[in-house]
Amino acid sequence: MRRLLVILTVLLSMATVSCSRTPSPEERAGMLISKLSLEEKASLMRYVSEPVEALGIPPYNWWNEALHGVARNGKATTFPQPIGMAASFDEPLIEDVFTAVSDEARVKNRQALAEGESGWYQGITFWTPNINIFRDPRWGRGMETYGEDPYLTGQLGMAVVRGLQGPSDDPVQKAHACAKHFAVHSGPEWNRHSYDARVSDRDLRETYLPAFKDLVTKADVQEVMMAYNRFRGEPCAASLFLIDTVLRGEWGYKGLVTSDCWAIRDFYAPGCHGYSKDVVEAVAAAVKAGTDLNCGDSYPAIPEAVRAGLLDEADVDRCLTRLLAARIRLGELDGNTEPWNNLDESIVEGEEHRALARRMAHESIVLLQNRGNILPLRKDAKIALIGPNADDREMLWGNYNAIPEFTVTLAEALKERIPGLVTFKGCDLVSKEPLSSRDVAAVLKQLEGSDIVIFAGGISPRVEGEEMKVDLPGFRGGDRTDIQLPAVQRQLLKALRDAGKKIVMVNFSGSAMGLEPETENCLAIVQAWYPGEEGGTALADILFGDAVPSGKLPVTFYRSIDQLPDFEDYAMKGRTYRYFEGDPLFPFGYGLSYTAFEYGEARVGKGTIEIPVTNTGERDADEIVQLYVRRPDDGNGPLKSLRGFKRVSVPAGATVNVSFPLNGETFLSWSEEAGDMVPTKGNWEIFYGGSSDDKALRKAEYRY
Repeated sequence: MRRLLVILTVLLSMATVSCSRTPSPEERAGMLISKLSLEEKASLMRYVSEPVEALGIPPYNWWNEALHGVARNGKATTFPQPIGMAASFDEPLIEDVFTAVSDEARVKNRQALAEGESGWYQGITFWTPNINIFRDPRWGRGMETYGEDPYLTGQLGMAVVRGLQGPSDDPVQKAHACAKHFAVHSGPEWNRHSYDARVSDRDLRETYLPAFKDLVTKADVQEVMMAYNRFRGEPCAASLFLIDTVLRGEWGYKGLVTSDCWAIRDFYAPGCHGYSKDVVEAVAAAVKAGTDLNCGDSYPAIPEAVRAGLLDEADVDRCLTRLLAARIRLGELDGNTEPWNNLDESIVEGEEHRALARRMAHESIVLLQNRGNILPLRKDAKIALIGPNADDREMLWGNYNAIPEFTVTLAEALKERIPGLVTFKGCDLVSKEPLSSRDVAAVLKQLEGSDIVIFAGGISPRVEGEEMKVDLPGFRGGDRTDIQLPAVQRQLLKALRDAGKKIVMVNFSGSAMGLEPETENCLAIVQAWYPGEEGGTALADILFGDAVPSGKLPVTFYRSIDQLPDFEDYAMKGRTYRYFEGDPLFPFGYGLSYTAFEYGEARVGKGTIEIPVTNTGERDADEIVQLYVRRPDDGNGPLKSLRGFKRVSVPAGATVNVSFPLNGETFLSWSEEAGDMVPTKGNWEIFYGGSSDDKALRKAEYRY
């Protein structure tokens, strides 16, 4: 009876707001908050939100993951790792992928609720995408990102948000996406709980913030997650500059802000930031800054912080208003899943979504080298498959993954095509000891009669990723100390070449690899990333020419770490294609095809550029047309910056005209006076082609 009376009181309050309109989610939230005790408020601000039965507020767990499929909750379609999806440069396809992901998420959430469950990884608020800049290939979590370029990251990140959140005019929001980790966060993993990121205003605004700004101001992302590290002395989740000045002030962000998991504890825990003396001070700092949600166990101290005079209850109410309004918009407080009730359960890892995963894998694969046109493989070639990644299902899944029911490894896919295929491991992924001469001889013995050896090597999510306990040569805490191929694999590849074998290397990794010796030892190199549950089939299609490779690198492949600055230095000088003045092994935007494309002279008009692209080969294929700009009078600026890209299908022998707008977004540049990126009048150089490599680009002049 008491609960009914309270609910009736709240409903009556809503009715009196206005007799002519429905109260807004914020108004409804405010009415609920007025009935809550301080302890109840605190309980609703943790990721495990406790129920308030008297007000009809059900339990809810905010923590769910959907990095490349609904993760950590059993069966779901597992798409390629985001760094692989970035290689597709295909915004519409990525939006389709995450539309499928959110469809599966709604089905799985509906199933959980029907069972009376509302636990971890069962909600509809997803802490993805990771739009940090992959500034250094040693960072183990770089595989979760969309590469090293802020423009590419922003464009693809917005596609993720559109797919996850659904149409903005839906009466009930489909799901929430979350832009993470804000801000200036991209390794190392081993010091993220104590590191203080200090960068120039220019690097901050030109490199580290643009993708976040895009997702907030253009894609209406509903959540932002604060990073573990400090930024200019303050933990990010307590940074008034990041949250209040930039995010909510300059960008007008109205959504909710969450801490990373147990990041508030880092404010005071031994060996971490040393910013607060205890949990009470830490909680006060985070809530006052506007961190609404605590992933962790710190916010139960909110009442103590208020009673100690360190925190005003009004600050608590502001945060909780955003949280409850979000739950109302999702229909979660009302048990309303319309219009998502009609999604059939069979879509979860169903045939259509698996086909989408296969197409995404096709587009993510990058052909790095093809000497002698050994690829595509002849149907009658004598082929063997070896390598530590040839038959590894879990490697294909990447990290933050689902556990799909159907996975096709490269070994399984090739066995379908090559009856009696010779396949074996050959060597471990990483080893502290080299192969013995007896080991090498045994491998060569098994390869007798095989002319072409496909070597499935690289690394694995078992050795690169988030804050891992890995004690192997070349790896530390999930990051890498060396970007070379593990020594045991390098040794075996050289032995195969010395034995006269023709080698096609398939490199699996979530990051750039220093493959310089492999360019000599292998005729072809295929970059596969972690391609998801359909990865084996997609690779077989590429190797045998049933699909044409079309992916382009979203990161620079350096020759070795000797070309890189200190990992802990966040200055952009010498990093990524935008500031790297050396000779990369493979440049950003690079990728070969089974055909060739020729770029004609662009037609530049007022506000537009039209680029003729001709397929001069004999295969229909996709090309990714790239547009870069440079301001000649900016001596400290980037060497070039990506400001447009389009994936286009070009029939053999045909020419397609590709147009890009030339506007203020194209000619954004750092302004010392404005302290930000602004459209900049003056003379600009425009570069266009199929790679960021100067030799692959044509040039035009433009005055904006």
